[in-house]
Amino acid sequence: MIKKILVLSILVFFINKTYVKADFMIMKLKSGEVEIELYADLAPKHVERIKLLTEQKKYDGVVFHRVIDGFMAQTGDVQYGKSDSENYDLSLAGTGGSELPDLKAEFSNTAHEKGTLSMARSGDPNSANSQFFICFESAPHLDRQYTAFGKVVKGMEFIDLIKKGEGSNGSVSDPDKIISLTLK
Repeated sequence: MIKKILVLSILVFFINKTYVKADFMIMKLKSGEVEIELYADLAPKHVERIKLLTEQKKYDGVVFHRVIDGFMAQTGDVQYGKSDSENYDLSLAGTGGSELPDLKAEFSNTAHEKGTLSMARSGDPNSANSQFFICFESAPHLDRQYTAFGKVVKGMEFIDLIKKGEGSNGSVSDPDKIISLTLK
C-alpha cells in the first residue's frame, strides 16, 4: 500500500511538472540572448500584457531609449521606439505605449535588485502600459512603488553591455535595441 502511494505521488509530481508551463522569455540583443523569468503569480495582468505584446512581435526592434549606468535600462515604447516603424521618433521614445489601456498597479514586496524587470509609468501608479526597465543594480527606492514582473535568470552580462545614455535622464543617441523578444 505504501509503495502504491509513493508511486502515485511520484507520478502526480512528474505529471504536474510536465503540464505546468513556466513563464519565460528570450530577449535577443546584439551581444547575446537573455533569459527572463516572468512572475505571473505576483503581477498577472502585467505579465499577461507583456506576453500579448511579445506574441504580437511589438517589442522586436524597440530601442533602449533611457539607460542610466548603475541604475537601469528602459525600453518598450512600442509606439515611438520601434526602430523599424514609420512612427519611430527617438525624440518621442519614452512618451508612447501600446493601443491597449493602461494597467492598474500590482505592487508586491519583490525587491528591485540586479536583473529585475519592472514596468515604467508616469506619476500615476496606474499608468503602466508597454514600457519596462531592467535594473543594473539594486534599487530599493523602487520597491512597492513600481510593478516588478520578472527577472533575468541568464545573460545579465548582455544587459550590462547595453549602450548607456548621457546626462541625468539617460537619453541615448543611436541606442541599442531588442532584436527579438519571444516566449519560451
